[in-house]
Amino acid sequence: MGGKRRKKAVALKYDVQDIAPKVVAKGQGFIADKILEKAQQQKLPIYKDEEVVEKLYNLEIQQYIPEDLYKIVAEILIFIGYLDKIAKNETNA
Repeated sequence: MGGKRRKKAVALKYDVQDIAPKVVAKGQGFIADKILEKAQQQKLPIYKDEEVVEKLYNLEIQQYIPEDLYKIVAEILIFIGYLDKIAKNETNA
């Protein structure tokens, strides 16, 4: 029986003094909707990738991401930084 999968969301936080990004919120269904809503309200970037979310969802709140996720999360952070740079250039133009 292939029921509809519930939406999941995971929020990460990274400070340069941290050893790695860490999970600061996660949830599914209604909670996932609230996490996404809060991110939109704060104009935080949202990256959608079910496979990455599944891996991150298995982590605990305040847990640093494991080394096997460093590469993909680094690529996401670089992409987000690139989007931020474009947005800043457009607002300064």
